[in-house]
Amino acid sequence: MDIKYSAAANHLGSSAVREILKVTQGNDIISLAGGLPGEDLFPLEAVRDAYNRVLSSDTSALQYGLTEGFTPLRDKIAERLTRQGIPVTASEMILTTGSQQAIDLLCKILLDPGDAVLVEAPTYLAALQVLGSYRADIHTINNDEQGILPDHLEDQIQKLRPKLLYAVPTFNNPSGATWSKERREKVVEICRRYNVLILEDNPYGEITFEENKDLYPPSLASIDRSYGGDYCVAYTGTFSKIVAPALRTGWIIGNSNLIKTIAKAKQAADLHSSTIDQRALDELLLHFDIEQHIRVISREYYSRMKLLSAELRSQNWEGAHFLEPRGGMFLWLTLSQEINTKELLPLAVENGVAFVPGEVFYSSQPHKNKMRLNFTHTPPELVPVAVQRLEKALVQWQESQTGIRS
Repeated sequence: MDIKYSAAANHLGSSAVREILKVTQGNDIISLAGGLPGEDLFPLEAVRDAYNRVLSSDTSALQYGLTEGFTPLRDKIAERLTRQGIPVTASEMILTTGSQQAIDLLCKILLDPGDAVLVEAPTYLAALQVLGSYRADIHTINNDEQGILPDHLEDQIQKLRPKLLYAVPTFNNPSGATWSKERREKVVEICRRYNVLILEDNPYGEITFEENKDLYPPSLASIDRSYGGDYCVAYTGTFSKIVAPALRTGWIIGNSNLIKTIAKAKQAADLHSSTIDQRALDELLLHFDIEQHIRVISREYYSRMKLLSAELRSQNWEGAHFLEPRGGMFLWLTLSQEINTKELLPLAVENGVAFVPGEVFYSSQPHKNKMRLNFTHTPPELVPVAVQRLEKALVQWQESQTGIRS
């Protein structure tokens, strides 16, 4: 059958990360590619107990639920966010099937084809996929180690009149970078002044490598809410990184009218996210010390990051450099200018290691000599092996280029 696909379907791109995961699945390949938490750190017994309590209480956990999500769980998330400096109520929140759905639903209600959207460079690959699927006109804002540049942001807002700024200001995916407090305050002030909605995506923000959380800058949502009145920041988070991805429970907060409109879009998409998963998470938050669990995984992930960092530095590759992130799950490696990591990837896979080429994280003018490395999933004893395999692939790539040039 000759299926006539829609214009929107024809703009759907595939995820480089998902395609790499297909290649590495079931093979003797050490994958540093996916944004996967460490399975050995999942709170298995606590999650099992939570589901057992839910299933032994009553049958309503297997019934349809509210589109906005299980109210007691929303209340608990609101309490956690308020303690983190984001005062919010359950009425300003909707639970979603992971924070990825939150991004999609917001774009669905906001964007028409050709609408301008501003992003960082680099930025989250799957967000670029969503924006592309709605045929947004994506523009990159210049940045430095402190975050996006306010002058360039204001200039682009005046020229383009964008509807949205999408940002991951804390432990950016893929770069691991964190915006400064001053840069955050300026960006929020500019977007409020020009009536530009910010989508602050914060799936990694609780995975901090410094024990004193006061050393980290406040979220954009926290700064925004300090103004009072209508909010210009919609904020999304998830349990995927701090509990387990399979529970597929995230959330988005914003002003009440925005959340009501997102709820209508969600009704059309899936009615509501899994009731039993939400009920189990509610039980988990009641009976499990999630704050202690987050401290445990943060310390372990810090150790794994330092191990990967040390192994990379020991190679002493010419032109290679990176900054150690202050939290999160990724290390952003820059190689010498002539190396193309997309071309390097097949050789790496042949040698038994995988990564994500850097160019897929750019909406335009990609940096082809960069790669994203995940340090949270690979067992520590395999990290030296992974880096050795990457070294072999680099040698092979350089030898192949010598042959081409000669």
